[in-house]
Amino acid sequence: MTVEFTIRIFIAALLGGLIGLEREYRAKEAGLRTHFLVALGSALFMVLSQYGFDIVISGGTPNVSLDPSRIASQVVSGIGFIGAGIIIFQKNVIRGLTTAAGLWVTSAIGMTCGAGLYLLATATTVLVLLCLEALNAILQRFGGRNVSVTFYAPSKDVIRGVIKRMKQEKVEVFSYSMREVTTSEGLQLEVDMDLRVKRFQYETMMFDIISGFEGVEIGHIE
Repeated sequence: MTVEFTIRIFIAALLGGLIGLEREYRAKEAGLRTHFLVALGSALFMVLSQYGFDIVISGGTPNVSLDPSRIASQVVSGIGFIGAGIIIFQKNVIRGLTTAAGLWVTSAIGMTCGAGLYLLATATTVLVLLCLEALNAILQRFGGRNVSVTFYAPSKDVIRGVIKRMKQEKVEVFSYSMREVTTSEGLQLEVDMDLRVKRFQYETMMFDIISGFEGVEIGHIE
């Protein structure tokens, strides 16, 4: 049985690593190593939950009873804590939800491998990768995304002009803040904006909108 258990955790680590590679490629908060370890640990806990207490379950220890699924059930709670640490809420923009959900599914895949259901685990991995890659390609073309933009403007009138132009381009402005800062150009207004834009070539579009105003300098777009 030891060989069988080893195969289970190896397959779990491999499938988790495939999902982690995709997350690593996109420079997400949790990458290859995190997904690899989550799948590996989940499979190991599943094996332990199923077979680690055979003596007790078979009645070798009198007056003792236990639920063999209790360890596996706690894995889900543990992954919840890890996922919560990945999700970031900043300036009305939530980041890390997809990565957190990916960790949750990766844990489920690891547990499925730990139970010896290799085909189901493999099929789930394929579906996850299709969701992350194929659907992402569709959303890049037709979907929208939240973007944080920082730029520097010489006056409030210029900022009003930028906002007006954004609305003309169907860019939704969630919120913005500004403060006076000293730059190489002198005293300017630093503006932080939270936006909803079309995913397709959004960086180019934002650059064209903002740089079209004289005296405006782009800080960052993310």
